[in-house]
Amino acid sequence: MKLNPTITTITGWGSYLPEKTVTNRELEQLVETQDEWIHARTGILARRLAAPNESTSDLAVKAGRLALQKASLSPQNLDLIIVATVTPDYHFPSTAALVQAKLGASRAAAFDLSAACSGFVYALAVADQALRTGLFSCALVIGADIFSRILNWKDRTTCILFGDGAGAVVLTRTSGQGEGIIGHYLGADGTGADLLYLPGGGSRYPASQATLAGNLHYLKMDGPEVFKFAVRTLTEATLKCLERHGFSLAELDYFIPHQANRRLIEAAAKKLGLPWEKVHLNVDRYANTSAASIPIALAEAAESGNLKPGNLVALGGFGAGLTWGITLLHWPHLSGDLKTTFC
Repeated sequence: MKLNPTITTITGWGSYLPEKTVTNRELEQLVETQDEWIHARTGILARRLAAPNESTSDLAVKAGRLALQKASLSPQNLDLIIVATVTPDYHFPSTAALVQAKLGASRAAAFDLSAACSGFVYALAVADQALRTGLFSCALVIGADIFSRILNWKDRTTCILFGDGAGAVVLTRTSGQGEGIIGHYLGADGTGADLLYLPGGGSRYPASQATLAGNLHYLKMDGPEVFKFAVRTLTEATLKCLERHGFSLAELDYFIPHQANRRLIEAAAKKLGLPWEKVHLNVDRYANTSAASIPIALAEAAESGNLKPGNLVALGGFGAGLTWGITLLHWPHLSGDLKTTFC
């Protein structure tokens, strides 16, 4: 089948944050730490935590429904669902399959993607390529994580950093406008795998009394090394992605980085020479929500009007693996003129 020239466009977005807010002051009652110390070193003031009866698929479904509503589509329009997560409901089946069932998206193929905090950008790249080839026409890409379930709440170096949440976008194969995803830049360095990982529960250290006693089912992180890696790769990857697609840094209108740490984001922006008003920040309110971080920030930027039609936007992720990724896109004019007849 011969396809018309197409481009992948974000036509809907949504996010979900659990109701429970835990402030730094409240954390002072759980672990030896101080609000001033946390805020000064991370920029974080509060985070959201999932309710005991909420799973990752529950958060993902709520964000996905909002994205579909924004796109004026029904679940039956979807033919692909990707959930980026490292805290799935189960090892298998995939969280995406559970989301598919809960949404009633019976036409959609569904699978999970694991790239930690880079997961959403990786998932965007996969979905974008699948739509461009004509294999699929409408995709729901979700980043969702419940890190509160894998944190050691006695470890003040890690438990203060993370929160729970989900964000989603609808990707549509469109024609005739030239607005949408331009391209991606992805990378990985597995030699740094032990800088940020969850040791227990997999085939190397399956669940046992010994892994429980050794706290192997909690996240382990070398914070200083991850910080240095993130600043370096976020800046280098952004510049390489812009260069690959023929743009200069001066042409970049808005930057939505993974929300891990305010000091980290400030250091990357300074290294890039990027004005602070071009950088989106919400880590103060939600902390690090892993794969959900970028889509939550993207939905927030879209709803606030910070994203203008035609803006050149970069999404930048980095995380365990070690992994990193940049997606470059033109924010679309979401009007009746946009031809989404493929859905």
